[in-house]
Amino acid sequence: MARITVRDVTMAFGDFVVMRDLGFDVRRGSIFFIMGGSGCGKSTLVRTMIGLKEPARGDVRYDGVSFTAASPEERERIRHSFGVLYQTGALWSSMTLAENVALPLGEFTDLSPGEIEEVAALKLALVGLKGFEDYFPSEISGGMQKRAGLARAMALDPDILFLDEPSAGLDPVTSQLLDELILALRDSLGATFVIVSHELASIMGIGDDSIFLDTDIRTIGARGNPRTLRDHADNENVRRFLTRTAAMPAAGGTP
Repeated sequence: MARITVRDVTMAFGDFVVMRDLGFDVRRGSIFFIMGGSGCGKSTLVRTMIGLKEPARGDVRYDGVSFTAASPEERERIRHSFGVLYQTGALWSSMTLAENVALPLGEFTDLSPGEIEEVAALKLALVGLKGFEDYFPSEISGGMQKRAGLARAMALDPDILFLDEPSAGLDPVTSQLLDELILALRDSLGATFVIVSHELASIMGIGDDSIFLDTDIRTIGARGNPRTLRDHADNENVRRFLTRTAAMPAAGGTP
């Protein structure tokens, strides 16, 4: 059974349909990329999958259980298996890195303050930030902020991690280090990753499954391993997106 199942989902803002009839599965332990040009609805799809936006139509399921139709209590239970890294990192600037990671632990667990401190330090160590527990976000680099955000997303030991443009704004070396970290976490923790990205190096380097949201047809233009899609996709927008150079805009985006 798929870890995540999306069936016949249509996303809309009022009468404006962003994407329609979306259907795909995400396998357990997969690194799954949601691809597409600017404004195609990638982040909106993630928000729909985690319940921050309701679909106009369709269903999102986790291990066969409908999240869309679930009661508020059931949704909250299912959400505890999620971790989310937002595009900006979304760290609280007035809190240290350890305090940022500790926040969900204090909210959703019965751990003692000492135990929370230990878990926060462990999560930061897992992402390569051992020794930075008492630093504030403004005192570290953008790449370190992304890793700290990932540590907070992992605080409650989720088995699904949603990452929205994790490499945005990072230099190529830092982006590659983050990709290597994602692979290591998947291999060591068995986590499933759903990643919104337009970064070809990341998509080709670590992705094992993907969908492409095509603004021309307002639905999925292709589905599969991104390297296979690059070489064999029938959809011209998919091929253009996956073979573009760094100087070219992403397909469907603006120059």
